[in-house]
Amino acid sequence: MVKKLLLGDEAIALGAIHAGLSGVYAYPGTPSTEITEFIQNDPLAKERGIHSRWCTNEKTAMEAALGMSYAGKRALVCMKHVGMNVCADAFINSAITGVEGGLVVLAADDPSMHSSQNEQDSRFYGKFALIPVFEPSNQQEAYDMMAAAFDYSEAIKEPVLLRVVTRLAHSRAGVNIKEPRKQNDIHISTDAWVLLPAIARRKYEVLIEKQNAMIEASKVSDFNRTEISESDNKEKKTGIVACGIGYNYVKEALAQLPEEQQALYNIEKVSQYPIPEERIQHLAAESAKLLVVEDGQPVVEEMVKGMLGTGYKVTGRLTGDLPRTGELTPDCVAAAIGVEVPEILPTAQNLAPRPPQLCMGCGHRDVYAALNKVAEEYPDHRIFGDIGCYTLGALPPFKALSSCVDMGASITMAKGAADAGLFPAIAVIGDSTFTHSGMTGLLDAVNDKSNITVIISDNLTTGMTGGQDSAGTNKFEAICIGLGVEPEHVRVVVPLPKNMEEITRTIREEIEYNGVSVIIPRRECIQTAARHAKERKAKG
Repeated sequence: MVKKLLLGDEAIALGAIHAGLSGVYAYPGTPSTEITEFIQNDPLAKERGIHSRWCTNEKTAMEAALGMSYAGKRALVCMKHVGMNVCADAFINSAITGVEGGLVVLAADDPSMHSSQNEQDSRFYGKFALIPVFEPSNQQEAYDMMAAAFDYSEAIKEPVLLRVVTRLAHSRAGVNIKEPRKQNDIHISTDAWVLLPAIARRKYEVLIEKQNAMIEASKVSDFNRTEISESDNKEKKTGIVACGIGYNYVKEALAQLPEEQQALYNIEKVSQYPIPEERIQHLAAESAKLLVVEDGQPVVEEMVKGMLGTGYKVTGRLTGDLPRTGELTPDCVAAAIGVEVPEILPTAQNLAPRPPQLCMGCGHRDVYAALNKVAEEYPDHRIFGDIGCYTLGALPPFKALSSCVDMGASITMAKGAADAGLFPAIAVIGDSTFTHSGMTGLLDAVNDKSNITVIISDNLTTGMTGGQDSAGTNKFEAICIGLGVEPEHVRVVVPLPKNMEEITRTIREEIEYNGVSVIIPRRECIQTAARHAKERKAKG
C-alpha cells in the first residue's frame, strides 16, 4: 500500500479521483481552492479527462455537477462555506430531485474567519436539505470518505455534503492510498427531475421516507465510533461527543492525563450525520454529563440538549466551557476537559499590529490613489467595496471603502444608495467577482438608469485565491455593453502612476455623467505576471 503526505484538501481530491470522479465543479475560495487545483494537475485526472475547469460561481458549479450526475457520472462540487449561500437554491432542490451518479458537495468552513466574512457552519445546510453529512476527523478519513460518500450517494440516490474546516484542509498527514476505481459509464436518469409542484410534493415525500434509513446508516457507520471506558464509576464519568477534527483534539488532551483519570471519560466520535441518536443516548446513560466538542457553531450541542432534555447536563460552546466563537484548538479543548495547559511561549507585549496590505506595485493601489483624489472633491461621496484582495483598500493607507458585505454587493449597494439620493455612489468590484455575481446588479442599475459609477478593477485573474482563471477575462467591455451600459460610458484605463492624470480625469467625467458608467482599470496582477514571466523563461 502506497502512503503519501497530503494536505486535507489534497486527500479529498485524490480520494475523489480514486473513487471514479468524472468532474469537479468549483469557484475558488479559501480553504477549498487546493482541491480543484490538485485535480487540475493530477496525472491520472488528466489521463482520464476529468473535467476541472473553474466555474463562474458556486451556483453554476452546483447545477453543472447536478447535470453530470443526471448523466450517471460521479461529480464533486467544491466551495468555501459562504459559497453554500450562493448555490443554496440548486443545493436544496437537489435533495428533492435526487441524483443518478454519485454527487458530493464539499463545503470548507472557516471557523475564526481566517479569510471569510462569517463563521457559518455548513452542517446546518445538510440538516436543512435533509441529506447526509460526512465530517472527517483527519486526512486519512478525508481520503476514505470520498469513496464512501460517492457509494452512499448512489445507494440512496441523494447528494452527500462533506464538511471540512480550515485546520484539516490546510494541515498535512500521511495517507494510505488505494487502487483507483474506474469511472461510471453514462446511464441517464429515468426519474422525473421536473420540480413542478405535483412532482415535487411526491419526491419530497420520498426524501422524508429516507430519513430513518439515513439515521440507521449513521448508527452503524464505521466513521462513527463509541469508546466506553472500563471504569464502573459512572457517577464521575464525563461523556464527550467529539465531532470531526474535534475528536483528534480530545484524544490529544486525554493522552496528557494519568490512566486512572482517562478512565473517567467516554467518547462518541461523530463523523457521519444525521447524529447517531441511539449511540449518544447510550453515551449519556454511561456518563454523568456530556461535553460536546465541535469546530464551528453549536449544531450538535443544540440537538443533544433537545434530545436529552433539560434534566441532563450538556456543556460545550453554549455554556462557555468551549469558546463561543473561533476555531477549536488543542489547548481550549484540553482546558474544557480539565487538563492544565502550560504557557509555552510568553504573550508578546507592545507588539505593533501588521495588517495585510496590497502588494507593492499592485494595480489596485493606483486605482485607489486616483479614486481617493477625485472623491475628495465630493464631500458626500461613498465608495462601496466587494470581496477580493482589493478589499484591503478599506485599510490604511487608502481607507477608501465604506462597505464590503458579500460577493457582488458593491454594485447593488451603490444602486440602492443612489436610489436614496446619495451622490456620488461609486462601486469597486474585481473582475472575477463581477462575473461571479456583479452582472445582475449592473443590469438592475441599467434598467433603473441609476446614477452610479462602477469600477471593475481588472487584474486578469482571481488574485485573492492564488491566480486562478477569471471567467470574464477580455470580455468585460462586451458584457457591460450587452447589459445596456452606453458604449461611450464603458472606459478602459491602465492603472500606472504615469497615467494618473488620465485616470482621475476619466473618473471625474464618469461621476458627473447622470447614469450608469463603467470604468475598467486593467493591468495584470503582479504575482501572476511574475509567475508567467518565470514560465516563459523556463520554456526558453
